Amino acid sequence: MRTVEIEPTFESWQTAARDLLQAGVAPSEVRWREIAAGVQPSLPAKTAASSSQSARVPREFLDLARQAASASDTARWQVLYDVLWRLTHGDRDLLKDPRDPSVRRLRALVTQRAAEPAPDGDGAAPFVPSGASLRELSAAAARCTGCDLYRHATQTVFGRGSASARIVFIGEQPGDQEDRQGAPFVGPAGEVFDKALAEAGLEREKLYVTNAVKHFKFEQRGKRRIHQTPRANELQACRPWLDAELTLIKPEILVCLGATAARAIFGDTFRITKDRGHFAPTRWAPKTIATYHPSAVLRGEDDTQKAELYGMLLEDLRKVAGA
Repeated sequence: MRTVEIEPTFESWQTAARDLLQAGVAPSEVRWREIAAGVQPSLPAKTAASSSQSARVPREFLDLARQAASASDTARWQVLYDVLWRLTHGDRDLLKDPRDPSVRRLRALVTQRAAEPAPDGDGAAPFVPSGASLRELSAAAARCTGCDLYRHATQTVFGRGSASARIVFIGEQPGDQEDRQGAPFVGPAGEVFDKALAEAGLEREKLYVTNAVKHFKFEQRGKRRIHQTPRANELQACRPWLDAELTLIKPEILVCLGATAARAIFGDTFRITKDRGHFAPTRWAPKTIATYHPSAVLRGEDDTQKAELYGMLLEDLRKVAGA
C-alpha cells in the first residue's frame, strides 16, 4: 500500500494521479492523505514510469473531478482515482453508465459540493475599520465573526511586526501553539522559521509576519487538535484583513510561505514545487516570492529529505536577504 500525500486541491491530486498512472499503480494500492493546514507536501517519491504516454480522459470527467475536489468528503480522492483508472484502462464510456457505483459516487460528490453552505457571516469586510493603524486593525480583528472559524479557535491571531517593515511574510493560518499564544509562528514551525531567518541574515524584529487566515482551523482527535486546511471560501472571507495589512505596510518584498499563501497572492495556478524561488511583481510588492512553509521541513520523511527541504527554504530566504 502506497500513501500519497496531497494538498486538498484538484491540481495537487491531478499531479499525483498522473504519476501513479504512469507508474502503473492501481487504486487498490493507494491510500490518499490530505496535508494538514499550514503544511506542504513532502517531495514526491521517484517512481519508474511504466509508460511515457499521457493519459487522455473525457472532458466531462475533468469537469466533474474539479467540482468533486471541492467537496468536504475525504474519500473524494480515492473516488476520483478509481474512476480515472477505469477510464484509462479500457472503460472509456464509464461515465455513460448511471448505475455504476463509482460513477454514482462521483456525481454524488458534485451534488454534495454544490449543497455545502458558505461560512457564517458575510466575510471580514464589515469588521475592518477604514484608515486604521495596525494596532487598531488587530483590536478589530479580535472581534471578527465574518466566518465560522472563530467559533472553535481560542483567539484571533493577527500579524506581528512594524508598520514600516520592508519585508512581509505570509503563512497559511495559525497552528495549535499560535492559537494558544496569540502570535504567528511561535510553534515548532516557528522554530524552523527563526533558525532559517538567522542563517539567512534576516532579523525577525524588522519583519512583519502574518497569515492568510487569522483563526486556527482544526479537528479534535482526543486531546490533540489536528490542523485542517482552510477552504477557499474561508480564505476569501478572511482576505480583507490581509488586504488591509498589506495596504497599510506597502512592503518592498513580500514572501509567501507555502502553497496556500502563494496562491492567495499569485493565483490558483501557482505551484510551490515548480515556481518557488523567483521574484515577480504583484499588486502588493514590487518583489514577491514564494518558498516552502517551514512545517514542510518538519514533515520530511527522513533526515536527508528534511535537510533538502530546509536547504531550499534557506536558499530562498537568502535571496530575500540579498534583494
